[in-house]
Amino acid sequence: MADRIYPSAKPAANGATNGTTNGGNPAFPATKAQLYGATRGAYRPQPKRHRYRRSCCCSCCLWLTLAIILILILAAIAGAIVYVLYRPHRPTFTVSALKITTLNLTSSSNLVTNIQLNVTAKNPNKKLVFYYDPITVSLTTNDDIPIGDGTFPAFEHGTKNTTLIKTSIKSSGKQLDDASASSLQSQLKKKNDFPLKVKIETKVKVKMGAIKSPKVQIRVSCDGIKASVPTGKTATSATTAKAKCKVDWRIKIWKWTF
Repeated sequence: MADRIYPSAKPAANGATNGTTNGGNPAFPATKAQLYGATRGAYRPQPKRHRYRRSCCCSCCLWLTLAIILILILAAIAGAIVYVLYRPHRPTFTVSALKITTLNLTSSSNLVTNIQLNVTAKNPNKKLVFYYDPITVSLTTNDDIPIGDGTFPAFEHGTKNTTLIKTSIKSSGKQLDDASASSLQSQLKKKNDFPLKVKIETKVKVKMGAIKSPKVQIRVSCDGIKASVPTGKTATSATTAKAKCKVDWRIKIWKWTF
């Protein structure tokens, strides 16, 4: 009678062999390598898009910088050409005469004045024309006490032209505050050494060939005037030889300022 051979271990449940099940899942107990290999997929590196965006931004900044530099170079070349062709210069102003007929301060601090003022305006340019709006002229002391005001109509200041601005500075019964009246009274006692300042304000437009600038504010301040206070009916003339006028403005034609 033949001997029967019995296996020493039971077969794996559900047909599992070599540590795995029929479905391909690791049999229990499974090793760490089997567990990680069953759940983790294959590694696929993702492309880094931020590098592409960064390179685009750098390129845009570079081209923008180059464009700005090119515009500045072209503007500088155009400005140099305009300066060579037109040689723009500011107009000049000079106080040519100041005659005082009346300059009194009453006991009630009322100021009465009658003064004739002449200002000479010169346009030194050969190809630039200035167009002035109506002009306001004011006369003050050195410490800005108002003496009187005057006006001058609008005018065209042609090339290489000299225009005489004549105006009457009048003030009838203008009330001054106590501090201004006291300061003015002490200055009037100087008689032959009474300092005055002239202020001119208006707007001007410049024409250069076919180009016209927008209107800009212009202020002219003149000091160094020494007046004489009249004692009777005879008018007195101020000393204007040392008077100096300062022009404060910024004329822009396109992108050039002078």
